[in-house]
Amino acid sequence: MYSPYRIDTNRLVPSAAVPFGTQLAKHGLNLTKAETTTLQVNVGFLCNQACQHCHLTAGPLRKEVMDAGTVGQVIDLAQKFRFQCLDITGGAPEMNPQLADLLTGLSPLTPKLMLRSNLTAMVDGHQNRLIDLCKRLRVVIIASVPSLNQSQTDAQRGQGVFKKSLAVLKKLNLIGYGRQGSGLELNLVANPAGAFLPPAQAQSEKRFREVLRNRWGIDFNNLFTFANVPLGRFYQWLIRSGNYERYMEKLSAAFNPCAINGLMCRSMLSISWDGYLYDCDFNQAVGLSWSGRKTHISQLSELPQPRTPIAVADHCYTCTAGAGFT
Repeated sequence: MYSPYRIDTNRLVPSAAVPFGTQLAKHGLNLTKAETTTLQVNVGFLCNQACQHCHLTAGPLRKEVMDAGTVGQVIDLAQKFRFQCLDITGGAPEMNPQLADLLTGLSPLTPKLMLRSNLTAMVDGHQNRLIDLCKRLRVVIIASVPSLNQSQTDAQRGQGVFKKSLAVLKKLNLIGYGRQGSGLELNLVANPAGAFLPPAQAQSEKRFREVLRNRWGIDFNNLFTFANVPLGRFYQWLIRSGNYERYMEKLSAAFNPCAINGLMCRSMLSISWDGYLYDCDFNQAVGLSWSGRKTHISQLSELPQPRTPIAVADHCYTCTAGAGFT
């Protein structure tokens, strides 16, 4: 199905940065699949927020939502291949009416089931019961908390989001998430508010832990930091603000060949809301199909073989800058 929000890579403004494929060749590197152990499922672009950094341009008006039939096919795929990790993302996955069925169907099929959340969608409307389901199924929650600064968070994600996010984190802590010995894992992800790279992850985790615990009594297990991907709304902002060229130069200058082996695309298969296959969620945003052709999960007879080439473009610099991308 055509989406007017999908980015045409041929229309992206070119930068002076060395093309990513050329950068790999300069270092004698190839980006190829290793063993596929993770299945990431994007259940749709519908979201209760319209974040300024979103590579998918997700938001309240998006109509792309995974239907029950595709959910059933995803569960069948997980039953067939038994991935080590199943990763549910969006948009806001909580806004997909099939989410409870998806989580329930996938839970017995993997040792690690993860749900990525912007937190506020987790308790909007009737979604309060979702937290109880996640606890019962022992779902790992990956929560987006871009900043410890209220004005920065609200500017990026919407007025009042910071306070709502803290309230949800407290609620999750109350039932055991993020608490030592509970077995209920709560991880946070943070990203910069502008056109710059994030600080060192260990440094950020220490600061987040101290501030959240001392000011609000909030605990979590791990913090992961990442740079903003120059796609979607963030790409549009970079162009409007005149920061695109400078940002691409920062990403390319920070290219770390040692990050290649650990890239998530090497061990991941990504499924779009309509059931098509990609190497990662970012390639999904620009329509760079897995294996160079549009393939639906109903056509998948085997997992990608090791050394299968991965589709690349200049947005891949984001995942290879510094310590890499989670």
